[in-house]
Amino acid sequence: MSFSRRDFVGRAVGLSALAVANPVSLLAQDYPGASRDLVDAAAKPILDLTGLKDPIIIESIELLRKGKQHFIRVRSKDGVEGISLDNNRAQYLAPILLQRVVPFFIGKDARQLENHLWELYRWGSNYKLQGLAFWCPVAWVEFAILDLLGRAAGKSMGDLLGGVIRKRVPFYVASGRRDTTPQEEIDYLRGLIDETHAKAIKYRVGGRMSRNQDSLPGRTKELIPLSRKAFGDEMAIHADSNSSYDPPQAIEVGRMLEDIDAVYFEEPCPFDRLDDTRRVAEALTIPVSGGEQEYSQARFRWAIQHRAVDIVQPDLHYYGGMVRSIRVSKMAELRGMPTTVHISGGFGFIYMLHFASRTPDIGGWQEYKRNIESYSDWFDPPLRIEDGAITVPEGPGVGIVDPKRVLKDAERIEA
Repeated sequence: MSFSRRDFVGRAVGLSALAVANPVSLLAQDYPGASRDLVDAAAKPILDLTGLKDPIIIESIELLRKGKQHFIRVRSKDGVEGISLDNNRAQYLAPILLQRVVPFFIGKDARQLENHLWELYRWGSNYKLQGLAFWCPVAWVEFAILDLLGRAAGKSMGDLLGGVIRKRVPFYVASGRRDTTPQEEIDYLRGLIDETHAKAIKYRVGGRMSRNQDSLPGRTKELIPLSRKAFGDEMAIHADSNSSYDPPQAIEVGRMLEDIDAVYFEEPCPFDRLDDTRRVAEALTIPVSGGEQEYSQARFRWAIQHRAVDIVQPDLHYYGGMVRSIRVSKMAELRGMPTTVHISGGFGFIYMLHFASRTPDIGGWQEYKRNIESYSDWFDPPLRIEDGAITVPEGPGVGIVDPKRVLKDAERIEA
């Protein structure tokens, strides 16, 4: 059930350097000290544009609001549409979306999306906005363009991004809480397991960027052994500290997780302290994961090259979309490391499903967001939970059958 750091190192593959296929990309430039095979792997083309012979010129991109949800709608000059949902941040990031991202794409050929992502970064000195607040709006537009391209080509998002290799994705359930006592946490997780038949769980330890403080006195030390006792040897257990610890404390907590044969320890140290995280990863046998807050491919490459983590976790929204996240997964794959993406936003699990459908090594379990039934009838066949796994949408693009029905009564938001 468990994986050790040595297991992951042992899976590293010795591939020779790949040819650079995208010379205009930043990813293909020389970086002092960077492993050439990682740079080249990240520069390989991703989109399968078979069947899309003619330009698909983007005519409009709109931000729409329906209730509490925000949508992006992209329309080509030929009348093809694609839509996406934000990660509950458009309410305050709309100006960046509408002023710094949308104008760049108007009049562009959607088929050149991969090159556009780099040019957008440069356009109007957008690189000065580098960070999650910039890359989230980029992701929203990218998701909508991928939906448009998929509909134009009659391909699912996974097939458009290289080819579907799995149609069911195992998941873990998580409470996302720290205000619970250990027993309350166990009871809550047991309810999620009963609801979904999940074979894996995740709980939070520490206090969230808390400088070694626990959320409740003694909670972490009691919760870790109690979770194994309560759920038995067959349950896969993940723990997330959300940047709670310095290396000595993280190593102490990591040892507790090793004692219960947990499957990984997420973000043990403050997310921007890569050397601290590497110290923890080197000291533990339990795999260490991280990358949820990352927005720099160079830092992801450094973390992969120097083994600062064992599992990389780009957030599909925070990191800027599918294409950029797949580039991270290609680098990780060369080092025998899984890419288990982080999810932000209620609809984010749909993009996770498409990412997982085409990525060879996704680790054991993906993050599950509750209330998928609220979206299930958007798809045909409807999404299903089967024995701790979710089915992947099968239709073209993101798989929404009737976008017009989904967007009915939505209102346009102006810049």
